[in-house]
Amino acid sequence: MSEASVARVGIVMGSDSDHPVMSEAFSVLDVLGIPYEFLVASAHRTPARVRDFVRRAEAEGMKVFIAGAGGAAHLAGVIAAETLCPVIGVPLNSALGGIDSVLSTV
Repeated sequence: MSEASVARVGIVMGSDSDHPVMSEAFSVLDVLGIPYEFLVASAHRTPARVRDFVRRAEAEGMKVFIAGAGGAAHLAGVIAAETLCPVIGVPLNSALGGIDSVLSTV
């Protein structure tokens, strides 16, 4: 979490390899002074971890989620299935140059 206060933005990425792209969100939120929390968890390999994070975070006051994933890019959809908060999907580069991620996220 960026600050001692309650996180308002949850950032979830499907893999450690997504960190360089998703860390741009950390930078922007830091500049704006918006507290956040992040998690590395896969919609495919660890769906219960994603679900538990979203439910706990929302109960603690999370207001929006940012999900970055490549390939089939299920992560944003899995998060959206667990919350009524807005979910921003970030398509990441993958085997097909990222177009598969764009189409899956949209």
